[in-house]
Amino acid sequence: MSRVQLALNVDHLDDAISFYSKLFGTEPAKRRDGYANFAIANPPLKLVLLESPGKGGTLNHLGVEVESTDVVDTEQSRLAELGLASVDERGTTCCYAKQDKFWVESAPGRERWEIYTVLEDSPTFFSESSDDPRCCGSDVA
Repeated sequence: MSRVQLALNVDHLDDAISFYSKLFGTEPAKRRDGYANFAIANPPLKLVLLESPGKGGTLNHLGVEVESTDVVDTEQSRLAELGLASVDERGTTCCYAKQDKFWVESAPGRERWEIYTVLEDSPTFFSESSDDPRCCGSDVA
């Protein structure tokens, strides 16, 4: 199953969790310090909340969560054939998960889109060696 991901910056994580739990009728699937995500069945949505005081109500990034690395590869090839450049990241840790993904570059509004699959859970937000500014939660857009 694929689903669209919407990652939002929020001022106060607890307030945002309370609001979105009521709005979508479900509790977060994962909650960590300054981070929560919801795996919403209807509509199919991965909602990510990133505590960013002073930036609440702004878009962090967009994405599409897919079933497997094979689907990531297929989508990256398909988009390359259409002339869309991408930045590849394999085995990266971001948002408390090890992922295979790529970022689509040059969206007309400069919004950030990632196509990814989760390989496994992680105890850390990002890898200790990661200095990639595209990782969700980064201040770089």
